Amino acid sequence: MLERKKFGSRGWNMTYPFSIGDLRDSSLVLFNYLETQNAVKVPWDDLRYIFGEIMYGGHIIDVRDRLLCNTYLDFFMQDRLLDEAELFPFCEGRDGVSFRTPAPQSYERYLESIEGMPQETPLAFGLHPNAEIGYRTQQCNELFATLLQLQPRKASAEGGAGSQGGQMHAEQVCHEILEEMGDSRFDIEEIAQAIPDEEKGPYQHVFLQECQCMNVLVTEMIRSLSELELGFKGELTMSSLMEDLAANLVLDKVPPSWTK
Repeated sequence: MLERKKFGSRGWNMTYPFSIGDLRDSSLVLFNYLETQNAVKVPWDDLRYIFGEIMYGGHIIDVRDRLLCNTYLDFFMQDRLLDEAELFPFCEGRDGVSFRTPAPQSYERYLESIEGMPQETPLAFGLHPNAEIGYRTQQCNELFATLLQLQPRKASAEGGAGSQGGQMHAEQVCHEILEEMGDSRFDIEEIAQAIPDEEKGPYQHVFLQECQCMNVLVTEMIRSLSELELGFKGELTMSSLMEDLAANLVLDKVPPSWTK
């Protein structure tokens, strides 16, 4: 339940606040429930309802996600779970991957069996092996972004360091971008008139729309950089948005305001 979250929309249709706390609370409920039961058989139906409708199901609001949760419970919460059941039947016979529950044995042997289980794979969740590419890419991006933030700021040419050197670097990048861009916005009317009427079609209309979107981006870049430049000169009060823009320029990152 928890591990499927890392696959994004492939794992669950919606984002749910599943956590290790849900697993802990479920284990406590299971322990207390079994301790107070006098019956010889495990009350699977009751446990399925508690876990599927309250513990985990209380988070779920999407119909198909609830169906998936109930399918998991119907598959796992049975007597065969205690008798070397295949935990991930989607993996059975594929690339030699198997996740079988160990046979009844001592506590130490259970721990050894858990330690010896193969590495997790998207196949265990019924997904394509490439399903975790997006997750791994996100992990890499977050890792490098964190390392970039931890990297010491470059010292300025005058010998200053820290925030002073970072500000000078941001000023330099800001000035260079404004100088390179100038007024590079497209003249939409001129471009549209240059296209013969007989050649106008879907591709041409999409092209004009993209030019308009590019103009919006260029306008926002020029506006924000011009404001930042005035802020560096002391002619404008530095706002939080301007400080965020400067911080992204120091890190050579694309500011979020430009990607919207």
